Amino acid sequence: MRDTATRRARPASQQGMRRANLALVLGEFAAGPRSRAEVAAATGLTRAAVSSLVDELSAAGLVAESGPTVPSGRVGRPGTALALDPQGPAGLGGEIGVEHLAACVVDLRGEVRAWLRRDVPNRGRTPAAVLADLAALLREVADGCGLEPAGLAVAVPGLVGAADGTVERAANLGWSDVPLAAELRRALRGAGATGLAGLALDVDNEANLGGLAELWLGDGPDDFLHLSAEAGIGAALVVDGRLLRGARGYAGEIGHLPVHPDGPPCPCGARGCLEQYAGEAAVLRAAGLTDAGGDWVALLARRAADGDPAVRAALTGAGTALGVAAAGSVNLLDPAALVLGGGYAELAEWLLPAMRAELAARVTVRAWRDDWLSVSRLGRRGPLLGAATGVVRAVVADPGRFAAAEG
Repeated sequence: MRDTATRRARPASQQGMRRANLALVLGEFAAGPRSRAEVAAATGLTRAAVSSLVDELSAAGLVAESGPTVPSGRVGRPGTALALDPQGPAGLGGEIGVEHLAACVVDLRGEVRAWLRRDVPNRGRTPAAVLADLAALLREVADGCGLEPAGLAVAVPGLVGAADGTVERAANLGWSDVPLAAELRRALRGAGATGLAGLALDVDNEANLGGLAELWLGDGPDDFLHLSAEAGIGAALVVDGRLLRGARGYAGEIGHLPVHPDGPPCPCGARGCLEQYAGEAAVLRAAGLTDAGGDWVALLARRAADGDPAVRAALTGAGTALGVAAAGSVNLLDPAALVLGGGYAELAEWLLPAMRAELAARVTVRAWRDDWLSVSRLGRRGPLLGAATGVVRAVVADPGRFAAAEG
């Protein structure tokens, strides 16, 4: 009986080792084109083992030849360089915003292959109506890119139950307890996108995905606090290259951090929350633009650039409130850097002076340096890029699952 059990356990162990080695080898190609010999030298695997693993990855459409390579020092016969296959499995991302819907496809190399964004006033619409529109957009972008999605991830402005993709609360949409993952699958089938409905599907908070995009695609450190705005205000704390989600997955709700405890009431039930001073509605109200519709960030940026004194004053007030909240966060968490993302990135010129003044005055754990506060180059593209890129990174981290499915 003992021998039988040992024999049964061995294949599972060998399979696990091969799966780990597939990830190890594919990870080398994620850093750029490599020859088999270079991968063997970097991983410590034999050339024969690398060749076998590369053959499996190639059969699954994960790597492809990219041209000849010459050994270091130009001695010896040229080899064949391989790289992540640009025609291989792709990441499909979707985004639900208060005033828009968007979808994109990112290939294995991280290149954006298709991108669609539609202005849609989603505040107060039923989840079924919003998801029907999103499903149609996802089908359109997937059909148009010529690539096979390996998975789907969706960014949403709300608190998400990570286990089942339920949006527990999205105040700016007017949603609560929406089983978004299940309802989106139903909407995709209704849109004739049965293949997309069968994909692995992840739903996450848009601020989390924006922070992850900054980690994966940005130029900063692996330890930072990412502040962003859509209609509300969110934050993502990245520590040692990992997103800090909190015990229940709700970390980052900086928009409901009180900056003035006796301030105006917030829809969350508290008073004086940051969103009441630096959120969309608050800034538009302070600027005298309460009837403005559509792209509020572009409107404010345009008016501020034209010298509108009311808009500039409103943005200065928002920057002051952001600085107060950010200073408290820095004193509590001591991140290496602060990154201003989302809609704030496009308004940074008018937000940063007041933010920096508050940070310099209020940060006590260290002497504040202005270069610790930077502006994301991803801006409002961050959450959608984070969604699609996360799918690709999951393929690279565990290609064995995809290779087995292809086989």
